[in-house]
Amino acid sequence: MSEDRNRLAEWVDQERERIVAFFRAFIRCKSPNPPGDTAEAAGYIGDFLRREGLAYRIIAPNEKMPNLVAAFEGGNQGKHLTLNGHIDVFPVGDGTGWTKDPWGGELIDGKIYGRGACDMKAGTSASIFTYVFLHRIRERLKGRLTLTAVSDEETFGPWGARYLVEYHPEVLGDCLLNGEPGSPYTIRFGEKGPLWLEFKIRTRGAHGAYTHASESATKLAQRLIADLEAVTLIEPKISGNIARSLEAARESVDKAMGEGAADIVSKVTLNIGIIEGGLKVNMVPFACRFEADIRLPLGVTREQVMAEVNKILARYPQATVEEINFNPPSYCPPDGAMVGFIQKNVQDLRGFKPQPIVSLGGTDARLWRYRDIPAYVYGPFPHGMGSADEHVDLEEFLHIVRVHVLSAYDYLMAH
Repeated sequence: MSEDRNRLAEWVDQERERIVAFFRAFIRCKSPNPPGDTAEAAGYIGDFLRREGLAYRIIAPNEKMPNLVAAFEGGNQGKHLTLNGHIDVFPVGDGTGWTKDPWGGELIDGKIYGRGACDMKAGTSASIFTYVFLHRIRERLKGRLTLTAVSDEETFGPWGARYLVEYHPEVLGDCLLNGEPGSPYTIRFGEKGPLWLEFKIRTRGAHGAYTHASESATKLAQRLIADLEAVTLIEPKISGNIARSLEAARESVDKAMGEGAADIVSKVTLNIGIIEGGLKVNMVPFACRFEADIRLPLGVTREQVMAEVNKILARYPQATVEEINFNPPSYCPPDGAMVGFIQKNVQDLRGFKPQPIVSLGGTDARLWRYRDIPAYVYGPFPHGMGSADEHVDLEEFLHIVRVHVLSAYDYLMAH
């Protein structure tokens, strides 16, 4: 290893207590979305960068959801790498199910607890320290490094990374590295696309004893939901190299996302996340609405899904559908340069080779892929993500930091 590369690895070890302290305090900055107010957490990052002597910009089309952007040029020409992480986290609600303080950042038995611990304040901390450490050797680096710590990711909102890539294309770069949760055994090169639909059913309604007088909106909804399962039978069309990557990664996918995950990576899935209907037990419901989360794998289009949905709706004149949200599935080369650097570093550090996979959930990395920029995700296991007692293993967090620091260095110096 070069002297600089050795030094980078040593800094992660020498400053581990400082890195962990930053991460735990970051968790204590409440930033649930909704409502999405990330000002405290963004201010915490900004204060840290200022103390490090690092310049940055605040880009805030919504003042309650600021984005921090920092960048520096290396001493020589080269590629442009962007580091991306989000600041907002899932809400906690009333805290039901939590046995630890959701905003405590507690370190207990080698695990750090709190909302955002794995999704994704661990990964965002890795991006921040990667930027800090590489800045120290900037005169000897090639290319350009950009840090984007963004808001408004959890709701696919318009004020975070979506705003940056549309109005500040200087953040795009030649490649993106992101630390969203996944597992140390996987590198995400693609992800499924969510299509969210709202269905509404209207009938006359009636007294509950007069079931002959009106169709029941809730019973119609039940039948419609059952019929919508037909979308899960749509077959994807993907290229040979993508198919081979998915097949080779089956074991790693199940290890990262739970047994059975590999079976649905290449399938359309349907989840009815919300259903509402009826006013009183002895009334035939005149209205019912439900929201469907349909996930599209690589090789399936919105048009295919909607053609099937509309064919089904033709049998239900009482029902209408409206699109709430859509992001197409995305992918980039599973054998891109960054994949090789991550694999080599993990092999050297932990003795195994992480596999390129397509993920079930969505990340801001898709926005770069939509613009034909390779974007890769390497992060910790999603323990408690979106549920109670979210946490990350301490040593796993530090491993993610090491891999990001070394892989970013390798990418820049190789070009």
